[in-house]
Amino acid sequence: MDARKLLAFLAIKYDGEYNRMVQAIKDKEHINEEELNRLLATNTASYITIIDKDYPEFFRNINRPPLVLFYYGDWKITVNFNQCVAIVGSRHPDEYGLNITKTITTELVNNGITVVSGLAQGIDRQAHEAAIKNNGKTIAVLGSGIDNPYPKSNLDIYEIMKKDHLIISEYPGKINPDATHFPMRNRLVAALARATLVTQAHERSGTLITVSYALTMGRDIYCVPYLAGHSSSCNRLIKEGAYLVESAKDVLDLLRLA
Repeated sequence: MDARKLLAFLAIKYDGEYNRMVQAIKDKEHINEEELNRLLATNTASYITIIDKDYPEFFRNINRPPLVLFYYGDWKITVNFNQCVAIVGSRHPDEYGLNITKTITTELVNNGITVVSGLAQGIDRQAHEAAIKNNGKTIAVLGSGIDNPYPKSNLDIYEIMKKDHLIISEYPGKINPDATHFPMRNRLVAALARATLVTQAHERSGTLITVSYALTMGRDIYCVPYLAGHSSSCNRLIKEGAYLVESAKDVLDLLRLA
């Protein structure tokens, strides 16, 4: 039986849940060929598996490397790892956060940087949107099924990215988002990028999960400072050693030094 198809079948059967897929492999679960063909026929996305030659090394080296990744768009965008920066932050940014994200993203893509984010509302959307509008390249990692973007308010960007950029998910079809999926999503956002830039995040932001993964992977963290005396993960991270950046030039200079 084709090993690639077997992995894709397990991903669809077990909703992309890593532990269940691994257990099925360990148990040498009997596979009904009729069921395999039926489930594979439900998938409309492309996919890459951990045994494929095009599977990126930066995924192989992380905790719980995804066995299967479903995607739409141009997989080759992932090849240029050194030119990828993750831009993440608050789902509810203020005008300052939105403006600085737009400004920095615009200048980065104009200098050949690919932007990675999670297609959430707020900072994520602003980063993807600025990259698209300025003819750059952007990658989104979903915490839901590859055919079920969340939130629905980002469906317009999702449809554009399916054609001209790259959408990735460990989860097949229309699997609903789950609280456990987003931390898993964040590890892939961090892995895809040479550095992670936080443009605005509150003190208890979920963005810190992405930062934690990035640090574990040995990636650099860049942060845009916020007003003194306000709740800001960026200010705290800068105190703890993250690079303070105020412009795309700062980011580009740091990337050249790395």
